[in-house]
Amino acid sequence: MFRLQGSKVLAVEMTGDAVKAKNGSMVAYDGQVAFKKLSGGGEGIRGMVTRRLTGEQMTVMEVKGHGTCWFADRASEINLVGLQGDKLYVESSNLLATDGGLRTGTTFTGLRGASQGNGLFTTTVEGHGQAAITSDGPAVVLRVSAQYPLTVDPGAYIAHQGDLRQSFQSGVTFRTLMGEGGGEAFQIRFEGDGLVYVQPSERNTIAGDV
Repeated sequence: MFRLQGSKVLAVEMTGDAVKAKNGSMVAYDGQVAFKKLSGGGEGIRGMVTRRLTGEQMTVMEVKGHGTCWFADRASEINLVGLQGDKLYVESSNLLATDGGLRTGTTFTGLRGASQGNGLFTTTVEGHGQAAITSDGPAVVLRVSAQYPLTVDPGAYIAHQGDLRQSFQSGVTFRTLMGEGGGEAFQIRFEGDGLVYVQPSERNTIAGDV
């Protein structure tokens, strides 16, 4: 159902199934298509309550019908992720669309969210199907293995999937080492076996200087 038209536009062939997408991201459509705004963003009451408590906002619309819809988000690069029963963890601001075979929810991620001011939870996507995630610049997919753990700047982190353990390290940052200062006071460390998606441009965070 999902295909990229260029690197910044997602085309979705609608065949009667419902697709969830970031509210306001539809740029064009043809055929017979209906749109409905959804509250929350997680599945069921738990997802709605969790987002209300944590302040993580993800306004979602449901698109259903027959035809083609085109989606984009502020000229961001779009990356397709295929799921085969596994789970994708993604920053809510980077989740563009999910197809009808996927469920969305929330999960606790620890102190990173509090340091960024985005709440303590991140968005989960699981099931069988495709998800579209956005990045500021072309995303880089990095492999994590038992022999090669990975440390990521929180401003560059987009998403991860696989059997990964996530922890948070405080101390000297990448940019502090470069003499630039103003960097985050922590990094995210991944161990295990899986993939981590990062973007070449960092979002603003409020962790403060070291």
